[in-house]
Amino acid sequence: MEPLSADGTELDGFFDILEERRRSSDLSYAFRTFTPQPYRGATPISAAALNRMVLESQHLSYIIQEIMEESDKPHEALLEEASTMLDEMSQNLQLGFIRLLGYALSKVFKSVFSSIHVNEDGLTRLQQAIQEYPVILMPNHRSYMDFLALSYIMFTYDLSIPVIAAGIPLMGMKLIGEIFRRSGAFFIRRAIGSDKLYWAVLSEYVRTIVRTGYAPLEFYVEGLRSRTLKSLTPKLGMMHMVLEPFFKGEVFDICLVPISISYERVLEESLLAHELLGVPKPKETIGALLKARTVLKEDYGCMHVCFGNTVSVRDLVKGKINCRQYNLVPRDLPMKPNEETQEFVSGLAYMIIRLQERNAILCTWNLMAVVLLQNLQGIDLDLLTHKTLWLRRLVLRFGAHLRWPKNVPDSEVMSSSMRLHHSVVRCEKGRVYLVEEEGPGPVTQEEGVFRRAAAVLMCASYRNQAVHVFTRPAMVAVAMTTAASSSTDEIFHHFKFLLELFSNEFVLIPGQAVQDFEEGCSLLQQSGAISRSDEEIYVRDNGQETIIFLRAILQPFIESYQVVFRYLCEESSQTFREKLFLTNIRCFIMKLLISGEVEMYECLSSDLQKNVLSALLRMAAVTKTKVDDQNEFRVNKSAVKRIWDMLSKGWTPQISVNGRL
Repeated sequence: MEPLSADGTELDGFFDILEERRRSSDLSYAFRTFTPQPYRGATPISAAALNRMVLESQHLSYIIQEIMEESDKPHEALLEEASTMLDEMSQNLQLGFIRLLGYALSKVFKSVFSSIHVNEDGLTRLQQAIQEYPVILMPNHRSYMDFLALSYIMFTYDLSIPVIAAGIPLMGMKLIGEIFRRSGAFFIRRAIGSDKLYWAVLSEYVRTIVRTGYAPLEFYVEGLRSRTLKSLTPKLGMMHMVLEPFFKGEVFDICLVPISISYERVLEESLLAHELLGVPKPKETIGALLKARTVLKEDYGCMHVCFGNTVSVRDLVKGKINCRQYNLVPRDLPMKPNEETQEFVSGLAYMIIRLQERNAILCTWNLMAVVLLQNLQGIDLDLLTHKTLWLRRLVLRFGAHLRWPKNVPDSEVMSSSMRLHHSVVRCEKGRVYLVEEEGPGPVTQEEGVFRRAAAVLMCASYRNQAVHVFTRPAMVAVAMTTAASSSTDEIFHHFKFLLELFSNEFVLIPGQAVQDFEEGCSLLQQSGAISRSDEEIYVRDNGQETIIFLRAILQPFIESYQVVFRYLCEESSQTFREKLFLTNIRCFIMKLLISGEVEMYECLSSDLQKNVLSALLRMAAVTKTKVDDQNEFRVNKSAVKRIWDMLSKGWTPQISVNGRL
């Protein structure tokens, strides 16, 4: 089963690394000779020596001196505190534990995945880059399997094992946490806040790894694992840390490597849906891991890992930042990045996520999920097959990479995908439905809605893996519907409004509205859906189906935002705190779903509700202040109503069934 390129042919260069593992000894694999080629500018140092360099750095000494003057704490106490932080944080990479992990992961991966496909040309580029420059590995983050899979691949191909920025909860798993630490993980607290000393220790630790070329450094630019499986807007703290050695002239260049990890089925699919519905995330413990062994008995299909083209920071920075400003301050002293630098770092982070999206490999199920979510009452299998094949042609025209087995009947491809996703979908008497959880005893109305919502959100997570392919043309399609005329300027005005409103929902690079509009229009033209003149855009006769489908892609987001706007305008108090907001709006939406007044189950997603608040903050319809260490929001209801009216203009809430896929 090889992926297809945009023209429908098989992609070259992807190889299944589990094929060899199934034919040979895992013990021999784990204990073979391992000879990675290190960074040429690096002097080999131990983890303990790396820690000493951090504690003895002028940067940390300067920050400690500042804190002494602010708090009257003695130098020895602050240095001891910094040393404790570093002990908690630091990795202790050891080859013996990498071999142990390699052996264990061979067993696990062969059990849960049918294949792990890797593009070897990307690994060849990475191997060259590791020898020449400090390398930063930047994968997307969809599963706890992500960093395990990357280290496994690096070990398989004799590449330097990365050190990995991980969340502190993993460290609390005692034995497992220690194995991860000795396999290269370093642990970062989730809530650092204004802890000046911790920031100094962390930033100096990261910069020292990059500056010395100790090992490739891996971190998730999205910050957190995506619970919706959509890309998240980037977090910039770690990005600034890894780039500072270049800005200060301590390294000649830094090489960034975008990595796209695509799962046919995600291990945490049910867990993620329940988290979005307000069920607390389980604590990471040995007990939880042992309970997860039942999950490991399932089949999760294929994983694709695409190592993208390397990105040179030196090449990108030309003409954008005057690095001479850094020569005015001693390298060891902290320097707050100016506006020019912040803009560059932000743009670079967004660019990496867009590259991750472009290199993602879609699968049959992603397309089926799109169709199923537009037919929640069920759909005949023959019609589902027909609609999915139509959608396959569209995504290939839009330039997506698609895994669709060749020389296998389409009906068998669809049936195989449904068998793999038996936890989400079922087929009865030739009709396909979403699967809802079963439970003991009678089900209350609230429990019924909850189970239905969990099923919808599980299915939506797989649609979300493909949603980036449609985002820009879909926004053009909606703007064409809501605009008062076919004028390009009028349509662009509505498009910009959608960009601003949904810039937390989708990854949209700030300041690139014109480029995004042109991209959306270009894809619609290539697919034959629209025609353009200098001043007008109009739908072609044979393009109506595409336009209606693209509107339906955004329908769950538009209608969910409308529900939140309604709550804020009609039910919410003028001021509220975030935790109370999530509880109250969940109750409000639950009542609407039970009554049948609303049918969009996705509006129960807590991530979506938070994204609405973030959008309204940015659009100045909501303000935020700190009260008793909690976020307090104040709503300008008239401003929210104006945004609500703008979003609803020309929008028919329920698209007819015949108008959808």
